[in-house]
Amino acid sequence: MYSLLLPGINLGIKMFTSLQLHLAKVFLKIFLRDRQSILFSLFFPLVFIGAFLFSGGESDPINLGLVNNSTNSVSKNFSELVTGDPLFNVTEGEESYLKEQLILGDQTAIIVIPENFDYLEKTGELRLLLDASQVRQLGAIKEALNTSLLSIERELRNVEPMFRLKIEDVKARPQRYIDFLLPGLLAFMLMNLSLAGSGFNIVEYRRRGILKRLFVTPIQPKDFIVSIVLARMAIVLVQISVVLGLAITLLDIRIVGSFYSLYGMVILGTVIFLCLGFCLGSIAKTQEAIRPMVSAFIFPQLILSGVFFPISSMPELMQPFAHALPLSVIATGLRDIANDGTSLLILNTTTLGIGIWIILSFIIVTKFFVWKEVAN
Repeated sequence: MYSLLLPGINLGIKMFTSLQLHLAKVFLKIFLRDRQSILFSLFFPLVFIGAFLFSGGESDPINLGLVNNSTNSVSKNFSELVTGDPLFNVTEGEESYLKEQLILGDQTAIIVIPENFDYLEKTGELRLLLDASQVRQLGAIKEALNTSLLSIERELRNVEPMFRLKIEDVKARPQRYIDFLLPGLLAFMLMNLSLAGSGFNIVEYRRRGILKRLFVTPIQPKDFIVSIVLARMAIVLVQISVVLGLAITLLDIRIVGSFYSLYGMVILGTVIFLCLGFCLGSIAKTQEAIRPMVSAFIFPQLILSGVFFPISSMPELMQPFAHALPLSVIATGLRDIANDGTSLLILNTTTLGIGIWIILSFIIVTKFFVWKEVAN
């Protein structure tokens, strides 16, 4: 992965002056001294990776109460087969007691076997009791029960199924929630790192008097901005690589598209959020002012940008606005590359949105980032 980036990095270094590279090293050293920022920027994505890693990926058995009001051999065999099904965690008992557990949430559903339960006499109707608070699980529970009851019925009647299903593995790419979630987390991570590297840094450098000292030197505003961009870009690429490497190694994540396209999207997203961060840092004059501004910028996007769930699941009136947010554009671009193999060079609505946001962010930062006012 890292070898793919080296040629581009070597070419990019030659495009910058020695002064810009020197300042970038200084800003990198300042960041590396702040161990708390390093740990916090990695903590949020790693928590989610750890959650998926230790969850095991398997669903828990359904807590199923079983009430057997019949005494014949058919009901006894039925109870044994249900109890032995690994899909269910069965608790046998009286209906009144199991209903209390259902109300308390200790049981998900209850099956009641009637007194005249008999397949041969076609009196095999079962009652399924379900708490209203579990109504969202009703479809999954009924499907699971129907599948299990069908296999149980075949065993009781000793009847072979009419059809058999032969499964041929065509190595289809699995679609897991973590595959959907990871690109969104990477986009959210680079947004946080970029805003911290531009908006918060400008306010902090102003508070510590660093900007005043730089203002009276021959350093040009472009050198200052380029050096911060280089330093923060290096930090973003390293930390994104750490999280991505852990996800690929521990969670068996497969990146369908090329790493060139993926890291190209990361770089473009970093540029967009760095520019917007410069704008916020130029407007805010104190640490107390920059924090609520950044929070007001981040949290609506975290909810609306499809990081944790698809934008298509939102109300239709909100979807156009959600798609237009910068975090949505970057998250969608990363997801298209990682999950669908899309190239960064393909012209589509995502690349068009990225181009628009690069232009908008550049216009905004050049309007609000005035060196003299920022340094004062």
